[in-house]
Amino acid sequence: MKLLWWVWLYAAVVMSWGWWWQRRHQNIGVVDVLWAKSVAAAALLLALLGEGALLPRLALGVLGGLWGARLALHLWRRVRSEEEDGRYRYLRDHWHGHQGKIFGFFQAQALLVVLFALPFIAVAENPRGDGIGWVLAAVAMWLLSVGGESLADRQLARFRADPANKGRTCREGLWRYSRHPNYFFEWLHWFTYVLLAAGSPLWWLACAGPVVMYVFLRWLSGVPFTEKQALRSRGEDYRQYQRSTSMIFPWFPSEPTPSKEPRR
Repeated sequence: MKLLWWVWLYAAVVMSWGWWWQRRHQNIGVVDVLWAKSVAAAALLLALLGEGALLPRLALGVLGGLWGARLALHLWRRVRSEEEDGRYRYLRDHWHGHQGKIFGFFQAQALLVVLFALPFIAVAENPRGDGIGWVLAAVAMWLLSVGGESLADRQLARFRADPANKGRTCREGLWRYSRHPNYFFEWLHWFTYVLLAAGSPLWWLACAGPVVMYVFLRWLSGVPFTEKQALRSRGEDYRQYQRSTSMIFPWFPSEPTPSKEPRR
């Protein structure tokens, strides 16, 4: 558990830099980039310094590192090329640009990095080096979840890139079956470490990953903030989407989805 202090220190320094960056660029959205980057770094650090068997630690470093790198790069492309996300613009306005509160927000994200590093501790301390079946299952889960999230991100980016879709809600591809397919696959991704931790005396810590991620996505920082902003920007179009489409878990829409929505 001592390694978590190093994870926190790293994340606190990175988030301090992020706070300085957002002061210059007026874009709090960089916090998401740095969160993904810091969680990936935590996976690499714990894989390197853990005392468990080599196989699960190697899988942790590769899968955790690649997941975080992909997510951070995807988010960075949005942050550097778009205006500040409406959720964070609302937060800035709500706090009247108070930099002390914004700094506290960034440092709270550093603490969340530690929280989401708990599953990595369970894997890094796993003494079983003969669990090749569990590792293969974890790789399959990783491919499914990261592949699904990447597909959802590409579909949304393609939709948003078309000026004709301004003011409309994406109902294409995976977004026809879930209002937040990217969140669904992000949640699913955390079962990768539950599988990698099989046999670890700290296996229960790995279960914190999908549980905590679902709580945050469903009730705290994910769906509530995203949907409030969507209602502010898309109004009735998004309300219709809410009535017809599953929130997180993909399912068939409850009513036919029109191919064209009126522009707003």
